[in-house]
Amino acid sequence: MIHPTAIIESGARISSDVEIGAYSIIGPHVEIDSGTKIGPHAVIKGHTRIGKNNRIYQFVSLGEIPQDKKYAAEPTRLEIGDDNEIREFCTFNIGTAQDAGVTRIGNHNWIMAYVHLAHDCQIGNHTIFANNAQLAGHVTVGDFAILGGFTAIHQFCKVGCHSFTAMGTMVLQDIPPYVTASGNPAAPHGINSEGLKRRGFSIEAILEIKRAYKALYKSSLSLQEAKDAISLKTEGFPEIKPFLDFISESQRGIIR
Repeated sequence: MIHPTAIIESGARISSDVEIGAYSIIGPHVEIDSGTKIGPHAVIKGHTRIGKNNRIYQFVSLGEIPQDKKYAAEPTRLEIGDDNEIREFCTFNIGTAQDAGVTRIGNHNWIMAYVHLAHDCQIGNHTIFANNAQLAGHVTVGDFAILGGFTAIHQFCKVGCHSFTAMGTMVLQDIPPYVTASGNPAAPHGINSEGLKRRGFSIEAILEIKRAYKALYKSSLSLQEAKDAISLKTEGFPEIKPFLDFISESQRGIIR
């Protein structure tokens, strides 16, 4: 299951059924759980934990130190969950002591070639990152978000659940849940209604999400007035609450 040319450093903890391809390098603090397959020429270093049934393709670099001048060799971490697809030439860095100390990727994510996840990024579950999506440090991406190819996200930005970015989107502020964004800088262009249908949202819930979007983006209401109007809908439609909570808690401000 492990190619004879692979280098597995002493201390690495690897389940017996893990597959590791030719010329890959696994560092001494790496843990890899059962069912995971790693292609040739992959480099996995640092305090990195990889869960079950991941497929990691050739020429990937995982767990390397952050591209951050403040990093001083602290034992920060990279954690990857289960059932993720990580394609060629992806680079995921460990965290920094200035944040939570961990870069984290959840479960069932589909991450295409050349994606970069910088230090301290927090990625949810069931996301899709198209080719060359690039995340700066401290970025949070919610469940079921889809990032189009060549999307670039500024540090400390948050991308809400079920949101969608078009190809080449430059994200400088937070994108609320359900919102479709595109442009440089990113601007809102409706909600991801097709994605919500595919994920089982009711027609009624989608209509209320659209109304909440219109209150925020298509009315003459101030931000506070829009939040007050949206809050009236949260009791009957719990799907509205993540939208309201997100815009209320945003630190960088939302795209407008």
